[in-house]
Amino acid sequence: MKRLAPICLFTYNRLSETQQTVAALQQNFLAKESDLFIFSDGAKIDDGTLKIKEVRTFLKNISGFKSVTLFESKKNKGLANSIIDGVTKLLLTHESVIVLEDDLITTPNFLDFMNQALEYYKADDTIYTINGYSPLIKNMDLDTFYLHSRCFPWGWATWKKNWNKAYFDKENIRKHISLNSNVLPNFDKYIGDDASYMLLETLNNKINSWYIRWVFNNYLENKKSIFPVLSKVQNIGDTKEATNYSGGISAYYSVLDNSHYTSFDFSKTIILNKTDSRFLKYFSKKHKFLHRLRMLSSRGGVKKLTTEIKTKIFK
Repeated sequence: MKRLAPICLFTYNRLSETQQTVAALQQNFLAKESDLFIFSDGAKIDDGTLKIKEVRTFLKNISGFKSVTLFESKKNKGLANSIIDGVTKLLLTHESVIVLEDDLITTPNFLDFMNQALEYYKADDTIYTINGYSPLIKNMDLDTFYLHSRCFPWGWATWKKNWNKAYFDKENIRKHISLNSNVLPNFDKYIGDDASYMLLETLNNKINSWYIRWVFNNYLENKKSIFPVLSKVQNIGDTKEATNYSGGISAYYSVLDNSHYTSFDFSKTIILNKTDSRFLKYFSKKHKFLHRLRMLSSRGGVKKLTTEIKTKIFK
């Protein structure tokens, strides 16, 4: 394997989640050969700085990697701008980058998978990102991979050639939508029922998502992202301290890779149909509704549903 891609980790004020994320990353087979770059966002005006100071104290004492570089922002950029700026900064001096947020638990072979996929697909201009997390696709062999136009923001990687800050320009996106009447209906059809809603909420500054802008522009260019059938990432971050906390319930199903395999055969890659319901169902209202119905059968599920309802009522 050639030079490993640097790891780009984004943190804010969640010490426990950050500690778990780093601990799992330290257990990766390639951790000691990898450079870790950490971007610590600053406090909001109405926030205290104590939690961020606690996180930064922990970050300054991290070991177990080839090198650790910490960037501390004096101001609060927010998650979207932090990721856009941080990834852009690293790709000025590196050909590729692996990106994580502070609430993602990785399997020990996560870095093996990401680096091998980056190397295998680096000359393929139709692939724009590598996904560490993957929702379960039924009736597929566990050692295969699949391609789809939508990616996931839970542990991903890309190349310098695919990263363009213009993708995140809201005015450019507005212009494209105004000139193409079918673009939003097709965006939902091929990316998921929630896609255009999320994009419009971002354009109207109701939410601040770098992710949906990234997906939209790559969708326009007919590019795809690759997923492992067995997920290499688990998300632990839907807490009240999360930047994008909604009080909602995740309806994504996945199977975590506990195999510890460190060699992957990417010739076993399947291109999903753009409208494959096994993938797109995860973003449908019907799937989310049925998932909640199933939760009524357990005491823990009822408790989560009650919390979700209260959060949305008093938001």
